[in-house]
Amino acid sequence: MKDYFKFNLKAQKLLSVWITFLVLFMVPYVYLIVRTKDFIDPHHPLSILGFYGIIILLLIIAYAIIFYLIKLTIEGVEFKGNQFEFEGTFGDFMGQLILGLFLTIITLGIYSPWFITRIHKFFVDNTSHDSNELNFEGSAGKLFKILFFTTFLPIMALMIGMIYVGFKGYHTNPTAYGMSTNLITFLILIPYMYYFYKWVVNVTYKAYTISWETSFWHSCGKILLEVFLSVITLGIYYPYAILRLYQYFVGKTFAVSLTSKKGFGYDLEAREDFLFVWGQLLLTIITLGIYYPWAFCKVSSRILGKTYTQELAEEIA
Repeated sequence: MKDYFKFNLKAQKLLSVWITFLVLFMVPYVYLIVRTKDFIDPHHPLSILGFYGIIILLLIIAYAIIFYLIKLTIEGVEFKGNQFEFEGTFGDFMGQLILGLFLTIITLGIYSPWFITRIHKFFVDNTSHDSNELNFEGSAGKLFKILFFTTFLPIMALMIGMIYVGFKGYHTNPTAYGMSTNLITFLILIPYMYYFYKWVVNVTYKAYTISWETSFWHSCGKILLEVFLSVITLGIYYPYAILRLYQYFVGKTFAVSLTSKKGFGYDLEAREDFLFVWGQLLLTIITLGIYYPWAFCKVSSRILGKTYTQELAEEIA
């Protein structure tokens, strides 16, 4: 028997938060980027510090608003007749955010795995369903290894290679050089995406441990194929790529206890879901983002409404 999720958040409830985000972050941010030369005087280093100070302030504003977007999203999810609840406070979140940004900056990014872990754990650990709390079990140490081996080392190797042979290649054929560099960078990031999201899905709930049961090569190949199809179709395929990846990875997610195992799944309707998501995207684009709350709620309701769990085994040996 399949037990389906529901998403009950109404766009009207999300609208005020979204407009606040557009007014307080997007408008100033776009203006700042467009008029960068007016804010930075190369003869006055303090103007550069001031520019990046404004960027950091805007990031803090963005995360403050994102807190409420995530809170509303969590509380909009329903399963077996019970809404998910979120008990995290804005004050606790902002304290962790500001401290994490500060430590990340002064350590030149070394603290970022611990910062990411604390923020992710904040949202997961403050979420509950039917009076049962969720707990995130991923460690910052493991995330550090993921970032170091799948991002830092490969990108450093790429940069060294670019310095060693890049200048000649750039002057010979700059277009081909740029395309090949972007392609290599993307290929480097595929293992990172796999390991990062596998790290993210590591949650305990009641007696269950929720995690992915995936293979590296098959999953990376799946990501590569869907992105490749999105690129060669100039983005037209992109919504379907996201749906296919969602179906694939949800289907590889399991909740396991000492006595039972539950699987997750998504009932994909290829043509209908593709056209529905594209329609919501187009409405968001032509309204310059104003329609986004309705698009988000409708797409989330459709996708979560076809996402389910089901019992796979009564006894685990």
